[in-house]
Amino acid sequence: MERQEIRAQLMPRRYTTVAAEIGARISRLPITEGGSFTEGQLLVAFDCSLPQAQLDKANAELEAASQSYKANQRLMELNSIGQLELDLSRSAMTRAKAESNVQQAVLSKCSVIAPFGGRVAEQKVREQQFVQPGQALLDILDDSVMELEFLVPSHWLRWMKTGQALRVSIDETRKTYPARFTRIGARVDPVSQSVKVAATIDGKFPELIAGMSGRVQAGPP
Repeated sequence: MERQEIRAQLMPRRYTTVAAEIGARISRLPITEGGSFTEGQLLVAFDCSLPQAQLDKANAELEAASQSYKANQRLMELNSIGQLELDLSRSAMTRAKAESNVQQAVLSKCSVIAPFGGRVAEQKVREQQFVQPGQALLDILDDSVMELEFLVPSHWLRWMKTGQALRVSIDETRKTYPARFTRIGARVDPVSQSVKVAATIDGKFPELIAGMSGRVQAGPP
């Protein structure tokens, strides 16, 4: 039976870098480096006292513009003002509403929420640090499913199928784990006569973390 060992590295299925969308001072980083979090949990909180004050101001101006428009509507019914005055007050209310929406959007950027559950791989900033828009804050990853990506000889396509079982021996733990092929590349490299495939660890093993590497052991069934 054909057997071949292939080197592979463990990777999370999902990972990303969380960046700031506004310029502000960081007030809280509740999850430390290496810490776990759930989807929707707070990752970063900014000091947004100024945007909050600007929103309060915009809402007050919106309330004043709304009251003015309502008053002008009543006056229009009594033929005490013209259509132009009513239209101007309506435009003022619309502008105030738009400004309120802008400030509300800015304020919504004052908290960074986890897009998925996982762990903090790297913390790039510290509390009380002022950050700029677009600045990287955290590297996060989803470690619920550990994935392997590696190259195999193209002649494996004769027998390799998604869902098929294989084994991977991890160097760091000195243990062997079950896995299954999940993706098979759509193109063969003509120079190396290899194809890229992916597999996932079949089961939950808390000792496995991203970056570990080992030998994939697979062959025809």
